Amino acid sequence: MTSFIQAQLHNDLLHPVREWLETIEIHNSKLAHFLCKSIPAQCPFERDIMLFGRKLLHIPPMCKLNPLYEEVVGLRFKALCYLADECGEDVTAYC
Repeated sequence: MTSFIQAQLHNDLLHPVREWLETIEIHNSKLAHFLCKSIPAQCPFERDIMLFGRKLLHIPPMCKLNPLYEEVVGLRFKALCYLADECGEDVTAYC
């Protein structure tokens, strides 16, 4: 039960940050480009450790351990949508 209470407390502490990230609106192409460049499309930590052509170890994606992962990915999506829909830009370079 203690870990459940700690998890709830942790989530409650991050709630204002989550709300702030969710309410950010993109109205500037420079900001949208910055967000798309700064927030990776895929988890940069996932990789296979190879030695002499054989896989020794697989490091799983760690991004989902980030308690703000969904909000940050949502912000990147908003930036991509702004560039594609409002600015008419080709966003395939960010995918």
